[in-house]
Amino acid sequence: MQTSDRPRELSPNGVQLLNRMASVSRKTGETDVHVSINLDGSGQCVARTGIPFLDHMLHQISSHGLIDLEVQATGDLEIDDHHTNEDVGITLGMALAKALGDRKGIVRFGHFLAPLDEALVQVVLDFSGRPHLSCGLEIPTQRVGTYDTQLVREFFVAIVNHSQMTLHLRQLDGINSHHIIEATFKAFARSLRMAIEIDPRRASTIPSSKGVL
Repeated sequence: MQTSDRPRELSPNGVQLLNRMASVSRKTGETDVHVSINLDGSGQCVARTGIPFLDHMLHQISSHGLIDLEVQATGDLEIDDHHTNEDVGITLGMALAKALGDRKGIVRFGHFLAPLDEALVQVVLDFSGRPHLSCGLEIPTQRVGTYDTQLVREFFVAIVNHSQMTLHLRQLDGINSHHIIEATFKAFARSLRMAIEIDPRRASTIPSSKGVL
């Protein structure tokens, strides 16, 4: 993905969109992660983290959020998935923050209820500039395939802290761990899509009574 300062075509509501793109690389003694993101994309995704279930969930964010996303990661998977899972979340959060810039013109708030068979999950978020996660998920099994389900919360903690987002996850129903987690990611994606849309009535202003986020 290449970043451009040239304006894009008009959106359906007549607002001129900028190329809201960002690329972030983050390397530690445990992982090497690169994320490229286009907030005004069409849902194209390349995800290669070495963790198949996490790749599947990143595809949900991209597809349902209409975000073009590329994630490449290598990590110490011989130990476990924790460091790679967390550092992908950190780097994705950093890329979101970079692509949003001063957050001028965005709707800012997003919410969605997503069903997946018996599972029903509600996600509400606010690009408030104040990181906070309330996680009300009750995932009944320790693993989905080889993926440790405790890592779902760790992934969202990392995104929240580095995108400066307030995020509430609420499980209203569900007994199948895969369904609960996937419904969460789909609801997050749709909430994200709502929050980052340009509001035509305040396209040139920051959506805060304080004038800053």
